[in-house]
Amino acid sequence: MSGALKAAWALTAFVIVAGVVLWLVTGEIIFAVFIFLGVLTAAGAVVAGRAESADRPTPSKEDTP
Repeated sequence: MSGALKAAWALTAFVIVAGVVLWLVTGEIIFAVFIFLGVLTAAGAVVAGRAESADRPTPSKEDTP
């Protein structure tokens, strides 16, 4: 997992937690936008993670000793 992907997951967790906490503390529904944006960031991290793993060739049986 690359540093950028780790940062994307950290950002996702922060935004979702901040949205939930602020929504509960203030009662303002606008903080649901934070949760939505966190979910979008998570989806982007999943797609990036799949693309990153697809770039790496899987070892074949001939490559292993």
